[in-house]
Amino acid sequence: MDSGRNNNYGRGRRSSGGGGRGNYQNQSNQGGGRGRGAHHQPPAQQQSVNRPPVQANQPPAQQAWGYRPPFLRTMPQTPPAQVQQQRPQGQSAPSPVQPLKACSTRAADQELPSSSSESKGNQIQPIKRPDHGGTVAIKTVKLHVNHFPVKFDPKKTIIHYDVDVKPAPSTNRRLMKRIVRKSDLRVIRDKLFSDDPRFDILQTAYDGEKNICSAVNLPTGEFQVNLADDEGANSSSYIFTIKFVNELKLSKLKDYLRGSLSYIPRDILQVMDLVMKENSSRQRICVGRSFYSSEYMTGFDLNNGVAAYQGFHQSLKPTSQGLALCLDYSVLTFRKPWPVIEFLKEHLEWFGGVNDVKRRRRDVNNALKGLKIRVIHRRTKQKYTIARLTEEDARDCYYDLVDPEGNNPPQRISLVRYFQDKENMDIMHQNIPCLELGKNNRSNKVPIEFCVLAEGQRYPKENLDQGRALFLQDLTRAKPWVRKSTINEMVQAEDGPCGAVSRNFGIGVDVNMTNVVGRVIGAPELKLGGRNSVRVDAEKCQWNLLGKSFVDAKSVDRWALLDFTDGDRYNNLQANAFINNLRGRCRNLGIRMKAPLLHRVTRMYEFSSVNRLENLLQNAVEEATRLAKGKLQLIVCVMTKKDPGYKFLKWVSETRIGVVTQCCLSPLANKGQDQYLANLCLKINVKLGGSNFELNGKLPHFDIDDDVMFIGAHVDHPGPMNALCPSIAAVVGTVNWPAANRYAARVAPQAHRSEKIINFGTMCSDLVNTYARLNRVKPKKIVVFRDDVGYGQFGMLLEEELLDLKKAIYDDHYQPPITLIVAQKRHQTRLFIENRNDGGPSGNVPPGTVVDTIIVHPFDFDFYLCSHYGGIGTSKPTHYYVLWDENRFNSDLLQKLIYDMCFTFARCTKPVSLVPPVYYADLVAYRGRMFQKALMESTSGATPSNVSFDPSLYSMHSDLENIMFFV
Repeated sequence: MDSGRNNNYGRGRRSSGGGGRGNYQNQSNQGGGRGRGAHHQPPAQQQSVNRPPVQANQPPAQQAWGYRPPFLRTMPQTPPAQVQQQRPQGQSAPSPVQPLKACSTRAADQELPSSSSESKGNQIQPIKRPDHGGTVAIKTVKLHVNHFPVKFDPKKTIIHYDVDVKPAPSTNRRLMKRIVRKSDLRVIRDKLFSDDPRFDILQTAYDGEKNICSAVNLPTGEFQVNLADDEGANSSSYIFTIKFVNELKLSKLKDYLRGSLSYIPRDILQVMDLVMKENSSRQRICVGRSFYSSEYMTGFDLNNGVAAYQGFHQSLKPTSQGLALCLDYSVLTFRKPWPVIEFLKEHLEWFGGVNDVKRRRRDVNNALKGLKIRVIHRRTKQKYTIARLTEEDARDCYYDLVDPEGNNPPQRISLVRYFQDKENMDIMHQNIPCLELGKNNRSNKVPIEFCVLAEGQRYPKENLDQGRALFLQDLTRAKPWVRKSTINEMVQAEDGPCGAVSRNFGIGVDVNMTNVVGRVIGAPELKLGGRNSVRVDAEKCQWNLLGKSFVDAKSVDRWALLDFTDGDRYNNLQANAFINNLRGRCRNLGIRMKAPLLHRVTRMYEFSSVNRLENLLQNAVEEATRLAKGKLQLIVCVMTKKDPGYKFLKWVSETRIGVVTQCCLSPLANKGQDQYLANLCLKINVKLGGSNFELNGKLPHFDIDDDVMFIGAHVDHPGPMNALCPSIAAVVGTVNWPAANRYAARVAPQAHRSEKIINFGTMCSDLVNTYARLNRVKPKKIVVFRDDVGYGQFGMLLEEELLDLKKAIYDDHYQPPITLIVAQKRHQTRLFIENRNDGGPSGNVPPGTVVDTIIVHPFDFDFYLCSHYGGIGTSKPTHYYVLWDENRFNSDLLQKLIYDMCFTFARCTKPVSLVPPVYYADLVAYRGRMFQKALMESTSGATPSNVSFDPSLYSMHSDLENIMFFV
């Protein structure tokens, strides 16, 4: 039940930084006029798989070790361990850390002309693929991938314009101060383009904020746009300013795809991505980078005024086959666009009709406040926000009708009469309150019967009850054949990515998925206690612990049981049976577990206070110490249910008390099922410093005496609505070799939403020194796995974090080779087997499936690996992207290394979907986020947001800082 991806408390989806589209203004602004209508001027057991022949436009294969640091570049063929031995006597060692330089064996890179527009070529670029992909496999599978080839005319030019929209000058100060709502920007653009024949809306794409891309020249300057206001009587005027920014030649993208341009032209990819989204953005509900249907399908109704809507997420990717559109299926919950009265009937169980609006005013007000509606008594696309119910009924509502010409004084008029005279409509329900719409205390009263919920209002899935949440989960986790069929339908839909706009830009899409051959890597053999080796299941690559023991089982001599179930007659712990069952299962797995030194019974109420929990734990530790003359090793905490105070327990025990805890729920503990108890034992043994299972042989590519350290790093960001809390950086590193399955962790707060790990070098240096203390030797080689960083931030990793690491650990006598790999899960690529018989009952690709051709980057060193068995929904592979490599990997060895490591994750008996250093870093960052929330909720006398930035409050107790407390 302890924290992590599969704990009983769940976890919000981590937020990961990435380069956004921004304003595209990486070029200096040019041209543009103030005058209306101005135009700018254009400027072994495994078999070897035969590889396809190298394409003519593919660059030559680079040496496997890619870029070398300055002190190794003079001897590129010499192994790193021998460099210092061969240095001439008397010659001083070179500076251990110098600014990293881009280095490539490709002649095309060396011959690029120098120009300001190509200055990006001087930045450090990811290393190139050392070969033409891997060849080793136990079998191959034919796959369909949701990459749709994109064709474009390299002779075409896309023109980028900057857009600024402001209220038109007016003598009315209130109108001048009015903020132009984001939802109005596209309406204003559409109005201008429809009124002015010089604009062809089908030749342009708009991001809804600051950028317009056009296939033809547009007039530049200031243009006045008039829109009907809230009441339909007056109009609101805006100044729509268009300024020329740049001309983007698609020939540059072609040059990049064939390897003759050293840097990726992101500005061109961004505008093409915008063009590809234009058709969907006009017809679908836009949420971030995803597009959803405006109607929900039969069977997707969640009731309660909510439905699940199908949609898709799309992006453009440079691949070996050229540019590709990646499109994946998505499901999101929205409120139904129903009349407000009908919505209340379904949303509120007790709501029987309009009379309940007045009778249960507070409940109705709470249900409606903040929702957006449209009105049906006039033709308008305007959305309004519900502020509250009016104090008076509709028949008692009055307001001042103002003459727009100013010739007559304001006239006091009733709402009922106004609708009769102006709208020719009768208010049927005059004895109930109206809706007060808008903000800033502006009076805008509309009868409820004329209001309909606006489409596209998200409903938080966290607010769904358990039954509806499970139903939504089933819809989201579509079976592979269902997902594949839905994606094919969406890419061909009229409101999909293919439309007249993209064709006008000379862009076409092949609506057939990409065919590719995947290789299946063989699973490793494992070592458990008392056996030479254990083979995994052939289909799912799983193994069980029946009749087996841990490879390094730690004794549990001093432990305590805290029973929080007192007073709960239905979930009261059967303590004696639980203790006997747990000790028996431990014994079967090789763990010698004595009877608990202490058994305390208390209530769940203790979780409501940090101080109460700390006193409870401290007293237990002190009493057990007196009894056994030694500190407790473990505290087992049995709870009746999930509780928010869980974070208090972890924070207190791990930062103040210094004893690991293992939590479990009493209903499961009372059942005493063997599998559940085994899972508890997996966690307990690792938390005490033991090892559950190891690879039976050495890790691929490395020798037994290499002393390799694997580092994982992740940054957890606060939610999108949180602007104050810190981001949490976590770094973990292995501290044993050659098993490489025990980790130490460091966690620290840092600047809000900063993706760069501010103290990356310091945290890694601490882990390197920890490895040296435990093994009496520093790691000779280092492999760093960085979690889920977007493509736009690869430069930050290479030029800042990697350099920070080298500065922190390098000296004249210690310079281990470093490899830096990004592990990406936040992508949309999906692999579908062509023949369902190749994937087993679930229809997913088999574990160990790797793809490193056609859908990967044209020349960078990346690949997709599906290391786990997908029993539910459609498996998502992890995208591994090698940015820097001084350990001389080739494709086969690196893929096999990562796949084998996925079998060493400590708390389950199957390979995981993500390489363990990253998985563990994710768990540690989540633990740090729990600490931050505990601090925020327990701090008094200071600003909580400031306190949560104090790194000392996240420091682990000295007894726990080098063990796996986080599993």
